[in-house]
Amino acid sequence: MLGWIIAIIVGALIGWLASKVMGTDSQQGAIANIAVGIIGSALGRWVFGDLLGIGSAQAAGGFSLAGLAFGIIGAVVLIWILKLVGVFK
Repeated sequence: MLGWIIAIIVGALIGWLASKVMGTDSQQGAIANIAVGIIGSALGRWVFGDLLGIGSAQAAGGFSLAGLAFGIIGAVVLIWILKLVGVFK
């Protein structure tokens, strides 16, 4: 149970920071920030860790500096993709 709570809190933080970077913070609510943070962290782990082989990217979404950094990068990429398809303006 505690793992889910931490995932939601870290996901919300990552989603919020990524929305600030991308300028979409006024368009998203808390649930969207959590979803973008969690999905973006998984995307960051997959792209940077699995595809590009960056070892520290496996921590994406974790509560560490590397985990937060790669989670934010993945969430920024996700928001960029969502902007391309018209979900965010």
